Amino acid sequence: MTEAIHPDTTLGHVALSVPSLERSLAFYQNVLGMQLRRRENHTAYLGAGQTDLLALHENPEAKRAPRTSGLYHFAILVPSRLELARALRRLAEAEWPLQGFADHLVSEAIYLPDPDGNGIEIYRDRPRDEWPRIDGRIQMATDPIDLEGIMAELQAQPEAAASLDPQTVLGHVHLHVGDLHQSSGFYNGVLGFDRIATLARSAEFVSAGGYHHHIAYNLWAGRDAPPPPPNSIGLSYYVVKLPNPAELGKVADRVRRADLALEEHEFGLLVRDPARNGVVLTAIEG
Repeated sequence: MTEAIHPDTTLGHVALSVPSLERSLAFYQNVLGMQLRRRENHTAYLGAGQTDLLALHENPEAKRAPRTSGLYHFAILVPSRLELARALRRLAEAEWPLQGFADHLVSEAIYLPDPDGNGIEIYRDRPRDEWPRIDGRIQMATDPIDLEGIMAELQAQPEAAASLDPQTVLGHVHLHVGDLHQSSGFYNGVLGFDRIATLARSAEFVSAGGYHHHIAYNLWAGRDAPPPPPNSIGLSYYVVKLPNPAELGKVADRVRRADLALEEHEFGLLVRDPARNGVVLTAIEG
């Protein structure tokens, strides 16, 4: 049985390849409310507080690659229902197209694309003691959202907020993969994330520390969906943050024992899941 990944494991940032850095920066700053933290050559790093949430790598040759593995969406977790309402107001004022809303029982979520079609979820969690459970297992759903209730949050605090709250973090990533069993073997069997839920044999949700999910992966781009070709728009990698170097070492050892390639990366150690999605393992320095 695989040792569970440390319960304090979280996510760091997600990195995307985009064809126009200026166009993407205009959206992520002016519409979504992120702040530019630094810019290095053709890469920009954005966040809301003291850490990066997003890295944008410019590749003018990048094009969409449908029906491949890669990013389904990355999910920005805001700290309150009020901040979700503020995010929705910013999107409405910008007249940005939305793809949907959902009450997942554990959370309330807004879905939208970025200028290149990369999926984004903005959500707020309900308190953990309110998450519904059956036989100890977290229950999730896709129910209609209470938009009136969310927007009513603005009545008590109507002041506008141009930026995301500094406590905003990367809550989870949701991936397209070609084989659910292989992906489960990697995320649950090698990395050690706990399997939380399975949806109609087409998606799985895994997490650390009892969270509803840090990572999800699905077959919705098609079974056996191939990896995207070089110079594709979309996911370059995402970062998994272990709480200390010792815990990083444990996970890295499991990766090596599984005979998976582990490469040095500027933010840690890069491994690719069976769908070739890049995962950078790093440690929070004490």
